[in-house]
Amino acid sequence: MADEENMLKKRFSELAERAYSKNIYTFTEFLSPAEQSLLRYSVKGVHYHFEGGYENAEKAVAVFGSEELCGYEESAPISYIKIEPCSMKFSGELAHRDFLGSIMSLGIRRSTLGDLITKNNIAYAPCLDNIADYICENLVEIKHTNVRCSKVEHIPEDFLPKPVESEFVVASERLDSVISSIYKLSRSESKSLCEHEKVLVGGVPVLNASYTPKENDIISVRGHGKFIYCGIKLETKKGRLRCYAKLYK
Repeated sequence: MADEENMLKKRFSELAERAYSKNIYTFTEFLSPAEQSLLRYSVKGVHYHFEGGYENAEKAVAVFGSEELCGYEESAPISYIKIEPCSMKFSGELAHRDFLGSIMSLGIRRSTLGDLITKNNIAYAPCLDNIADYICENLVEIKHTNVRCSKVEHIPEDFLPKPVESEFVVASERLDSVISSIYKLSRSESKSLCEHEKVLVGGVPVLNASYTPKENDIISVRGHGKFIYCGIKLETKKGRLRCYAKLYK
């Protein structure tokens, strides 16, 4: 693991140096939240931002460079592929894991794919430009269902995940308490998730279960989901806190 992290840090430094020495944009592949966190900690004083293909996507491409530095604007090299059954009438039920598994079976690296969005047997897959045509040409079947792929300009707005507001009551705003209430877990289970680096706030692992989330923090709990913490709505007569959050279903 340490060797992999060192190689990744070296790659980040190389991309940053190339962007600044040649006044051009450089890009990583899609980074996991943990890899994005590593970039934040390992590269300082360098302008970069993340693009995942849609708002609040977990996996994202790091873009080194800026209009001020390079003299022009450029987006991350991300394409969008729509994957749908050739015939809805004869399609089996296709879940997220079916779409992802079939794409990965083509022999491509996971880091060339962003976060897939699936609904009603249709998927939209953000991917790096250089593999989009390959996927479209070779992905023809998913779980015995014939499918067709096409490149599109963007993911339709009505297809994007929309958070649903939810209220919950806690004794305090501790992170483990909030997670317990939202996902119906015991405090010990929530604390263990934090200790095992399975809870990320703004893409950064938070090991301290007593951390107090801030309003608009985006919190991901591996194996359970993602939500935006919105803060305290009111205090009950018994001194407990009625909070609310926006949950991604």
